[in-house]
Amino acid sequence: MKIAIIKYNAGNIQSVSFALDRLGVEHIITSDPEEIKSADKVIFPGVGEASTTMKYLKEQKLDELILSLKQPVLGICLGMQLMCKHSEEGNVDCLGIFDEEVKKFQLPENNTENIKVPQMGWNTIGNTKSALFDSSIEDQFVYFVHSFYVALGNDTAATTNYILPYSSALQKDNFYATQFHPEKSGDVGSKILANFIKL
Repeated sequence: MKIAIIKYNAGNIQSVSFALDRLGVEHIITSDPEEIKSADKVIFPGVGEASTTMKYLKEQKLDELILSLKQPVLGICLGMQLMCKHSEEGNVDCLGIFDEEVKKFQLPENNTENIKVPQMGWNTIGNTKSALFDSSIEDQFVYFVHSFYVALGNDTAATTNYILPYSSALQKDNFYATQFHPEKSGDVGSKILANFIKL
């Protein structure tokens, strides 16, 4: 089996590679269109800013490439947000795989609990509805770092509550995405990555 991690100007690619190493899964990190198209599974990770990243993807024609993929594709963190139709981060149109807007968390008016943005740290995922998850993953803790979120919608595959309930995972057709970082989420994250590899 051939797993391709899309190489582009976003952080976090190496930690995804290390997570696959821990699972004993062979993979390549590449921006080569033919390598990506011929892979059995594709991972689109990301940490960074939406508008500059979309500009880079368009310049490299990686936006068209991602949209054309027919095999299972997993977007992680910024990768998930870029799969949506628009992001408030830099006010940019994104890939439009998921018909969702990416919005910035707004702090509650009387912030008695001292909630901070970004959400940084461990939180639970619930209402899971995708082959990425199984019953052992429901209500388990995973690791988040983000200031922007996707509201609940038709493609929501998991829900997390921080300031408000939002989509911590999405799925539509062959496209899967997580707002959290499975590669930094211990045994639960490893299980989610393994479930993706098994699709």
